[in-house]
Amino acid sequence: MPVEFKYEIVEKIAVLSESSKGWSKELNLISWNDRDPKYDIREWSPDGEKMGKGITLSDEEVRVLKDALSGREI
Repeated sequence: MPVEFKYEIVEKIAVLSESSKGWSKELNLISWNDRDPKYDIREWSPDGEKMGKGITLSDEEVRVLKDALSGREI
């Protein structure tokens, strides 16, 4: 039996890329199961109804990632 969960996209921050099939990799602020929103990076279908596997980051984890990337030449 599939596990049911609830989510709300609180803020769409950025589309990072888009595949040839229309799926987009996005950075969003998402509330999972009515919890405090967290930063989330994952792929979404063109209609926004399906999602791929992703990663969810706390505010502190995003700060550490930002600091780690800020000094790097990309």
